[in-house]
Amino acid sequence: MASDKYENHEYDVIVIGAGGAGLRAAIEASAQGVKTALICKSLLGKAHTVMAEGGIAAALGNVWPEDNWKVHFRDTMRGGKLLNNWRMAQLHAQEAPDRVKELEAWGALFDRTKDGRILQRDFGGHRYARLAHVGDRTGLEMIRTLQQHAVHKGIDVFMECTITRLLKDGDRVSGAFGYWRETGRLVVFKAKAVVLATGGIGKAWKFGTNSWECVGDGVALALEAGAELIDMECYQFHPTGMVWPPSVRGILVTEGVRGDGGTLKNALGDRFMFKYIPEFFRAETADTEAEADRWYADKKNNRRTPDLLPRDEVARAINAEVRAGRGSPHGGVFLDIASRRDAEYIKRRLPSMYHQFKELADVDITKEPMEVGPTAHYMNGGVRVDADTEATAVPGLFAAGEVAGGLHGANRLGGNSLSDLVVFGRRAGLYAAEYAKVFKGTPTVDAGQAEALARECLEPFERSGGENPYAIHQDLQECMQTLVGIIRTEGELTKALEEIATLRERCRRIRVDGNRQYNPAWHLALDLQSMLTVSEAVTRAALERKESRGGHAREDYPKMDAELGKVNMAVRKVGEELTVTRERIPEMPPDLKKLLEGDK
Repeated sequence: MASDKYENHEYDVIVIGAGGAGLRAAIEASAQGVKTALICKSLLGKAHTVMAEGGIAAALGNVWPEDNWKVHFRDTMRGGKLLNNWRMAQLHAQEAPDRVKELEAWGALFDRTKDGRILQRDFGGHRYARLAHVGDRTGLEMIRTLQQHAVHKGIDVFMECTITRLLKDGDRVSGAFGYWRETGRLVVFKAKAVVLATGGIGKAWKFGTNSWECVGDGVALALEAGAELIDMECYQFHPTGMVWPPSVRGILVTEGVRGDGGTLKNALGDRFMFKYIPEFFRAETADTEAEADRWYADKKNNRRTPDLLPRDEVARAINAEVRAGRGSPHGGVFLDIASRRDAEYIKRRLPSMYHQFKELADVDITKEPMEVGPTAHYMNGGVRVDADTEATAVPGLFAAGEVAGGLHGANRLGGNSLSDLVVFGRRAGLYAAEYAKVFKGTPTVDAGQAEALARECLEPFERSGGENPYAIHQDLQECMQTLVGIIRTEGELTKALEEIATLRERCRRIRVDGNRQYNPAWHLALDLQSMLTVSEAVTRAALERKESRGGHAREDYPKMDAELGKVNMAVRKVGEELTVTRERIPEMPPDLKKLLEGDK
């Protein structure tokens, strides 16, 4: 391969993505003594993890001594409507406390109890107050801590570098191909093992909480390399995003507002969530407003307010109120904490929310309610991995964080994402390093493969067509928002597939002008390939799951189906086509099954 045409680097392990999972994976791989590189398409420290607000779920037992990993496991499985990989849920619940203590040892500054221990707050779907937090800026503190630790360890970091394809030597991964966003110069990374930690797919929807990085590139990279996806239909719409003004619609309003006492009300002033308590949670949820108020005043009875039901339940309830004509003036509902907490408490516990609404919406949340509504938020599914090692079906390829599926099942509980990052980021880094150590020979990259990828990457500059990537992205977002949103039907999903196919054809006619230096139109033209792939995967899996479960709600199949609750929808790429198959979930061992006794 001509050295003047490609910049070349060689490592034992490369980690693609520098959020919580990527940083933790790189730290662990480096600690195992292998040569490690961290690649991110933004600047180090600006990963989407910084936007996580509420806290890290871990059964530390600092607020409720009764809490333990078994209760956390049960909550996670119930929240995921039992579609979860039970082994991942077990490992996550068991190891999350140690990962939080590790962050503390590395310098993370958590809010404290009166006796100096890490404070924990309530969140939806968690039986006990379980989220370790730093006000409502927990993700930022996690990234700060992990970043400083990674830099301290001397890990090589390649910033503003986009990976467009994984390279393979036969069946196994041998590296990655990409380009520098600043110069457009092409780059090849040879590696014995690759960890994907690229985050989510939220930019496929019009209104969402995700930052510009979340285009599903890791999912597309894995599929193209031969990996499998699971549970892609179960995309999570967070119940509370901003709805006004239009310029900020979709921005996250942390669940911590409700965890600290906030309540949801419709235009009539009713606390409507009491009407929507599902039978699954009826036994341990306050049935009346008076009961809920007593819960806030004295939590010894440990009853959960319905405002803190799992996210899928709350999002559908809000959607139902708006569709019934009981929504707020701008198409949401009201979230009120001002009438329940004093101004000093709100500013201390929710500083980011106070400034966010004050600056972006001219709303003082210490005096008036917020307008909120469901917003595209999180990929519950993702690349299928082995629970213990995070290995994919492709030798040498590992995945962790939001890009990996299995842990959350049909719906993620708030706070489980941040503990997911460090629990499975560590495991991915550990086992990627072990794989690299026993790798036979050196990774090789076929020159012809790299040449083909280079032509594909630069093709938008050579075309004679006139399609605009921004127009195609806007049309894709409208399609997904309208047809593959919070409530779905077979007719709308079928129409979405037709529109996605049309958008693929239009993508083949995108022409990008100018040169490769700082060309955002070119970047988007390449990102659209990933967004179309993940959009099709979500839509095809949603068509196949003919029931409503967690983040997947079908108006034409409104109930859960017992048989479909025993299978994951697996997506593979066969030739140029995406296929969906039903694959039975492995049987849970008796000791774990016993923890769920009494659940329907």
